Parts: sequence; structure tokens; C-alpha cells
Amino acid sequence: MLKKAELPGCPVAITVQLIGSKWKILIIRNLMQRPWRFNELKRDLTGISQKVLTDSLRSMELDGIVKRKIYPEVPPHVEYSLSDLGKSMEPIIEAMAQWGINYKKIFSNMDTSKD
Repeated sequence: MLKKAELPGCPVAITVQLIGSKWKILIIRNLMQRPWRFNELKRDLTGISQKVLTDSLRSMELDGIVKRKIYPEVPPHVEYSLSDLGKSMEPIIEAMAQWGINYKKIFSNMDTSKD
């Protein structure tokens, strides 16, 4: 978890520092749907390594964005979900999704061939 003195002065830079990686944003996108188990996330996030997923989840947990719940079973059952702070990012992720949809429409209407 970052200390107040370590936070950048710019609010946008703070957000980028906390969730700026490709994988963290996609993890949040998934966790907006429901709680996920580690292996479910690993399977769904094609291309992510176990180390990067582990590090990203731990980092977001320390930053208060993700909650980790351990069920006392054999074998242990662990689920990840968004904390209230993480849920407050939903409008940001939804705005990014809408922007991507709009960009795709605009881009598909552009003449990308060169004569």
C-alpha cells in the first residue's frame, strides 16, 4: 500500500499508478461481474502469467481495491472480489468500455486502405 507521501501530486497519476497496468484493469473488469477464484481469472485472462496475476491481486488487495476471502475447506477455496473502494471504479471502467465501443465504430468506418 502506498503511503500518502508516495502518492503523486496529480490525481490522474495516482489512478494510473494504482490500476494503470493492462492486467489490473482487466481483473477489475472481471471482478465487476462477480467474485472469481484465482484459476478462473487465470483461464479467462488469456496471456497472463501466474506470477503477474498473483502480484496484481496482492497489490490491489494492499491498495484496498480487491478483497480476498478464504473459505476453510480442503482444499482451500479463495475468492477475489472488489472492495467498496474497488466498486467505486466501476463508472471509470464502464466509461472506458463505452469509449472503446465508440472508437471501434469510428475506426471501422475509416478508410484504412492506402492507394
